[in-house]
Amino acid sequence: MEFYIDSAKISEIKEACSYGIVSGVTTNPSLVLLSGNADYESMVKEICEVVNGPVSAEITAEGIDKMIEQGRKIAKWHPNVVVKIPMTEEGFKVTAVLAKENIKVNMTLCFTLSQAILAARAGAAYVSPFVGRLDDINQDGVALISDIMEVYELYGYETRVIAASIRHSQHVYLCAKAGVDIATMPFSVFKQCFTHPLTDAGQKRFMEDWQKTQEQFGMK
Repeated sequence: MEFYIDSAKISEIKEACSYGIVSGVTTNPSLVLLSGNADYESMVKEICEVVNGPVSAEITAEGIDKMIEQGRKIAKWHPNVVVKIPMTEEGFKVTAVLAKENIKVNMTLCFTLSQAILAARAGAAYVSPFVGRLDDINQDGVALISDIMEVYELYGYETRVIAASIRHSQHVYLCAKAGVDIATMPFSVFKQCFTHPLTDAGQKRFMEDWQKTQEQFGMK
């Protein structure tokens, strides 16, 4: 399973990438708003220089023709850019057109297995089921991940699955067990994956004992 950072903040993307674990970045208009940077193109280009992997940049145009036009423009920003398109009826039509032009598409806001199958049939390179948002309405987001992975394997679909709307490290754990290709998460959740209270306690004990050893043998 690969780790992506779901963010538009350059500073935290740089810090996340410093661990040598992050393989890509996903963005969306809401994250851009939080970043405080309205120049989306320059932001995405900068992100592409930070992370050596796919960077999903979402279209904001409305109407099939305008969405196709914007998707083509976004795809030219950088070789690593993946055009992010919502799973609307228009979105499926746009995806089919762009995919035939060898433009990589990440179909987002996926909430059903049927949507995921249609995305694969349309030629999407990635599909992003939203785990946390399903949990918010008392549906099982991880179960959807499991269903998609099972059906994709059954039919040999090459579309990669990105578990999105990850709220906590338990989501990461469960999505990994479900066999998801990628988990994209906020930097705060990414950092949760490193920690456990027993690790901290164990390390504290080791260092204290090492200090006592140094003192006992006069090595300090």
